[in-house]
Amino acid sequence: MAQVMSKELLPIERVSPADEPAILALNNEHAAELSWLEPERLSFLLDEAFYTRRIGALEAFILCFDQDASYDSPNFLWFRERYTRFVYVDRVVVAAGARGRGHARRLYEDLFEHARRAGHAIVTCEVNADPPNPASDAFHAALGFAEVGDAVIHGGKKSVRYWAKPIVA
Repeated sequence: MAQVMSKELLPIERVSPADEPAILALNNEHAAELSWLEPERLSFLLDEAFYTRRIGALEAFILCFDQDASYDSPNFLWFRERYTRFVYVDRVVVAAGARGRGHARRLYEDLFEHARRAGHAIVTCEVNADPPNPASDAFHAALGFAEVGDAVIHGGKKSVRYWAKPIVA
């Protein structure tokens, strides 16, 4: 079944349990930038998530937590130590064949609106510093994120920069 590309924007939809195999595959294709997930871990994270959406069959997805999540990521915990209330973008992935179509920007804009309606005033994320990710740095800066800190994690194997964007209610 071939997909026909059109100029129409694919809808942003809530992730359902039926989406988990495709999300797992897309996530694990990008495990170096994100982190490898086993099916049980993905199910747990989706249950804990504040916001999770996808575009298309799985052209892109985003997974976010708020301060109340039961999540042990060192990056998430860094924000929880510093902010009483926040939304943390844990991962956003766009499939290689779907890049350049504005999917990540649309997912973030939808997240900002969802977070605003839920009474949040700040959205946070981290971007790898080593290995560097200049495209992600530029993307987040263009969305209005500013760097608020950094850390070396995973026993020195990775360094990250922490970013935050205020959103107005």
